[in-house]
Amino acid sequence: MDQDGQKDLSIPGAGFNFQGIISSCFEPYLTLYVELEEKTLMEHLEKLVREETWETEEGNQNNILSSSMQVFLIIRRTLKRCSALTKKHTLCNLIKVFERILKAYATKLFAKLPKGGTGIVAAATGMDGQIKTSDRDERVICYIVNTAEYCHKTSGELAENVSKIVDPVFVDRIDMSEVQDEFSAVITKALITLVHGIETKFDDEMGAMTRVPWGTIESVGDQSEYVNNTILTASIPVLGNLLSPIYFQFFLDKLASSLAPRFYLNIFKCKQISETGAQQMLLDTQAVKTILLDVPSLGKKTSVAAGYSKFVSREMSKAEALLKVILSPTDSVADTYCALLPEGSPSEFQRILDLKGLKRTDQQSILDDYNKSGAGTYQASIKTVIPSAPSTMLAPVIANPIAPGIIPLKEEIVARAAALGRGAATTGIRRFLALTESTTKDRKDGAFRKLFIG
Repeated sequence: MDQDGQKDLSIPGAGFNFQGIISSCFEPYLTLYVELEEKTLMEHLEKLVREETWETEEGNQNNILSSSMQVFLIIRRTLKRCSALTKKHTLCNLIKVFERILKAYATKLFAKLPKGGTGIVAAATGMDGQIKTSDRDERVICYIVNTAEYCHKTSGELAENVSKIVDPVFVDRIDMSEVQDEFSAVITKALITLVHGIETKFDDEMGAMTRVPWGTIESVGDQSEYVNNTILTASIPVLGNLLSPIYFQFFLDKLASSLAPRFYLNIFKCKQISETGAQQMLLDTQAVKTILLDVPSLGKKTSVAAGYSKFVSREMSKAEALLKVILSPTDSVADTYCALLPEGSPSEFQRILDLKGLKRTDQQSILDDYNKSGAGTYQASIKTVIPSAPSTMLAPVIANPIAPGIIPLKEEIVARAAALGRGAATTGIRRFLALTESTTKDRKDGAFRKLFIG
């Protein structure tokens, strides 16, 4: 050493870096070590999932499952052991082990989601694809959503921190994007399952609606019992409390694109509807519309209500228009239908005549007038886009230009439509864009970032 304490590089070997030289000798033989760590991690994972209560601890603000935090704590300890030995090829192999462990955990979360009915019996009973969920099931689904989001975020933080300690030569091999894709898929599937569960409950209530004797109701009273039993007022507050705003918004969009059209189609499942029955059903429809519009406030997420409310109002106005057509006099029902529901079809119009209680022999002349008016030709030229979500609206797609005068919009028809209340909804809804993963990449300061530091 010279007087300044610097190494004298003229002495052979004085400037040689000995760090890692001994451990590098063992690098080619650490495969067994990696295999042992993978076996240990998998055993821990199986034990954690087996002992998981699928409930969150009281006071847990994030509403995530404890098994997910334990998985990452075990990964952290394993990472520290390995990085003390080597930061080269073996560490990269261990990261691949972490990927497999986390993908296995994502699979177990996915498997916990409620499943729909399948098989011949389910198909024969109309239960094929329907998902029955209890109140507890709905909470568990929310916990899975939040847990998958936590794992998505923490996996990214894990990759980021490993990139800082691994040998620079191997940095490009540290990637958790496939793991994050797995957890994103779990989130999406869980939210769709949640919607299907609500749909099934809603369908049960709509079944009660079809059993009401609408053809023999003698007077209009308060809203019917099936409206009072709505499941939304029971489920939505819990879901709004457990889900973050972005996921509650996704849930709302999917729900809006489902329930209002379901209500419209359910009217056609009823038997004969008298004038008094149609008036009572119109009152019930307005009550259901109010309940659907109140969903965001029930979930305490009023900031996400604008697009949802607009879509629900438009779709429920179709149901109101349908009932006004049923209420119209027989001699003007075709004109009223064309005015209030111009996107309708001949088959739907015939079903309306059935609901009004008209015999098939009496229907023929009305159908002939309807077909002569050009309504059938008008419908054939429109390609209806199935509503998917209220996020963005798209104009109807017209396959062929419509010649002027095909639908006779006489002054008396327009006046009658105005008197009834023009409530036809536009068709053609742009498909909802699924969840993206860009948000996670921007959140580098997560609450669990410290987990892999130090």
